[in-house]
Amino acid sequence: MDTEQQVMDHFEATCRSHGLKLTHQRLEIYRALLQSAEHPSAESLHKQLETRLPTLSLDTVYRTLATFEQLGLVKRVETMSSQARFEAKIEQHHHFFCDQCRQLIDFTWHSFDSMGLPEALMGVGTIRGKNVVVHGVCNDCLEKKKKPE
Repeated sequence: MDTEQQVMDHFEATCRSHGLKLTHQRLEIYRALLQSAEHPSAESLHKQLETRLPTLSLDTVYRTLATFEQLGLVKRVETMSSQARFEAKIEQHHHFFCDQCRQLIDFTWHSFDSMGLPEALMGVGTIRGKNVVVHGVCNDCLEKKKKPE
């Protein structure tokens, strides 16, 4: 696993190779995403950064995340909820999504990753990746449900 500095070096090199300026806002957005285990939405990322970067607009966060996604620096995690969530962890992994508390938990599934695609997908087009989002209720929420109030 890469150190945070190695990931930041890769981030900076990728931005430079695509002619993207390394602005303070871009660096802070990426760093905050890299350090978060929460898979934040653009809105929660903006809220987290607004005290440090008072001139940062929500639109800038959205546009920056879209640019980072295009460059392969971040991944969008679709959860079937109204807000997309983002992460800077780009190694192959999957997610468990708690339908109650909205927590996303990373997990690996090597047998799924090595499995071939279904025959029905062979003539559909170019596949750029495959991942799983498993939905359910996490143990913490199940425990809270068991306890009488």
